[in-house]
Amino acid sequence: MKKAKNEAASNPYIDRMHFYGRISSVATVLFLLMIPLSICIRFNAFPTFTEVFKGLMKVIPIFWTTAILEIITFSPMLGTGATYLSFVTGNITNLKLPCVLNAKEGAKVKTGTDEAEVISTIATATSSIVTTAIIAIGVVALSPFLRSLTSDASPIKPAFTYVMPALFGSLGAGYFVKHWRISFVPIIVAVVILFFAPTIGTGTLVPVCVVVSILAAYGMFKLGWLDSREERAAKKAEKSKK
Repeated sequence: MKKAKNEAASNPYIDRMHFYGRISSVATVLFLLMIPLSICIRFNAFPTFTEVFKGLMKVIPIFWTTAILEIITFSPMLGTGATYLSFVTGNITNLKLPCVLNAKEGAKVKTGTDEAEVISTIATATSSIVTTAIIAIGVVALSPFLRSLTSDASPIKPAFTYVMPALFGSLGAGYFVKHWRISFVPIIVAVVILFFAPTIGTGTLVPVCVVVSILAAYGMFKLGWLDSREERAAKKAEKSKK
């Protein structure tokens, strides 16, 4: 009986995604490690374990913590296939995740379903291909003018300083407006933290805001502050019947 339940719960598509996803992830890590290894072999310069450990200790508290939180936070929204593909290609927060959420919303599919799994994977793959193509075209087209555009005498040089804030601001504004009740608390907390500690790193600020967002959303849910008008009316009707 237990065997039958396990067989029924097994999804061949998800199993294949995990199989190929693990292979691609391991292969990607090996390819990335081959770059510094090739440099070390070419110039016969191999760092000692102590030097590598000291360098890792500077980034582990920031990047490794953020990486673990991103896996826990993003994986349920992305789905299996999209998770493997997005973590290999990168740019999850500012490209892959918005594409997946917009694609699922446009297709009107619910997160966790087979339809959402397929839509998320297609959206992530499309985003990766389009991003690569645009970057390649931009590099080829702008490389002759890049020095003049970014020089101190260029009138548009200040714009390059605000590219990332403008990008993340425009991406976040849509979600803040749409889900303003659960966005209010983490935004206030982030503003307060930056006011008293303006030099705090993103790797520290993001985990703090993630924890605050989860706790605030859970508290609001328990208090019923996230209920729609219809849900509030239904609860009032149930109380009146009792």
